[in-house]
Amino acid sequence: MNTSLQQSPMTEEEQLLQMSEGYRNLWNADVQAKISRDIEKNRKADASILLPGVPEGTEVSVEQTSHSFIFGAHIFNFNQLGTDERNRKYKELYGTLFNSATIAFYWNPLEPEEGKCRFEGEYRDSAEFWNQCPEPKKQGHWRRPATDPVVDFCESRGIRLHGHTLTWGNHTWQYPRWLLAKLPKEYLVQMLTDIRCGTNIMTKSADEIAAMIPEYVDELNKQLELRIRRIAERYKGRIHSWDVVNESAQDFESGCIIPNSRFCKSSYGFMPGDYPYKSFKVAQEAFPENVKLNINDYHMADSYPALIQSLLERGCKIDIMGAQMHLFNPQACLDIADGKSTVQSPEHVWSIMDCISKANLPIHLSEITITSPGGDQRGQIIQAVIARNLYRLWFSIPKMMGITWWNVVDDCGAPGEPSVSGLFTRDMEPKLSYFALNDLIHKEWKTKTTVKADKEGRIEFRGFRGSYRLQWEGPDGKLHESCMELK
Repeated sequence: MNTSLQQSPMTEEEQLLQMSEGYRNLWNADVQAKISRDIEKNRKADASILLPGVPEGTEVSVEQTSHSFIFGAHIFNFNQLGTDERNRKYKELYGTLFNSATIAFYWNPLEPEEGKCRFEGEYRDSAEFWNQCPEPKKQGHWRRPATDPVVDFCESRGIRLHGHTLTWGNHTWQYPRWLLAKLPKEYLVQMLTDIRCGTNIMTKSADEIAAMIPEYVDELNKQLELRIRRIAERYKGRIHSWDVVNESAQDFESGCIIPNSRFCKSSYGFMPGDYPYKSFKVAQEAFPENVKLNINDYHMADSYPALIQSLLERGCKIDIMGAQMHLFNPQACLDIADGKSTVQSPEHVWSIMDCISKANLPIHLSEITITSPGGDQRGQIIQAVIARNLYRLWFSIPKMMGITWWNVVDDCGAPGEPSVSGLFTRDMEPKLSYFALNDLIHKEWKTKTTVKADKEGRIEFRGFRGSYRLQWEGPDGKLHESCMELK
């Protein structure tokens, strides 16, 4: 299947008629015109290229071959879709629709036993294993493939690699069971008791807890640093960027992140003290200078850019600011379509972007979810229209450098995530949202034109930033070719 050549069975105008008048009013002609102007201003550049020896008037074909802007998706279901044909279609998307892949490095499934990381693929990571697996979601490594095979695959496609995530306090998806098991048994028992009875260790202050379990606090700090250094040693500069710290802004806002502390009583549970600072300092020492270090969060409030500013002032290297946007609830998408909600309306998005742009960093919209409510035809239309409008708006934002779709395939999300938020059905058939994104990325936002050389052999054009192929016929009748990068 060459997905980039498929055509949508419905026009954009036909889809828009399925949305309410209230929705269309929010995304009116004036708003669309502003978005188009901002795309022209922020995503394009002027090119002036000298082609020595090219006669005046020679027609030069100018064709964009790739984008500088990141259009990504996570690749958590690598080889896991149950048939070779589904896996083939899935892999084909990376390097065609997507020029970047987010690779899962969640701590607990990557290192299920202390010191034994699942870097190398085993039989249980193979397509054969998953093709014969009757209940894939019950497997502990579902959506968590071994990392080496995925890295090798992405490199073979020449696409950008992004690692997610090094430090995160979440005890469901990240925190290793073996690390929690090192906590003295009496305190593990206390953590399971009702906090109202007063014996739970979490009723104590951070300093009190640290004094009660000093050895465990030391172990937390040691293991966090060891994890970052081990991964950095394994991959060095092969992975282009990393979410060094995930979802820490609320801890910063609550005041539990204290500079130079040894222990943090996080909203998640136990974390090393001052963990965002420590993680970035270790990462910037362990990874090569050209690797981009990201911070990532869903908490789009003033505390997020404030956290970043505080880390930068303390000498942390933070290259990119990650931002999440998840419309997990199908009803939320229905309310948006019916004009009952202004969530993710143009004014709402512009307000959020103004807030987080205060950090003055490039913004990677690192995780986005848009649900097709009900999974029926109208649900698919709603998802496609919302996706098209939001992608256009996000693409127009000055500091935006990338957008990453989260769950590519229906029914392949984490528990609690919607089963119909993919661009493809579970059988890897494209949905209307796929066509919407493909049309934007490969048609509306790709430059292809013909220009004539001036008397000096110079050509000029304006196009989207990225790589280009130039072709022209010389006086000898032969086809000549040159490549260039428009920045």
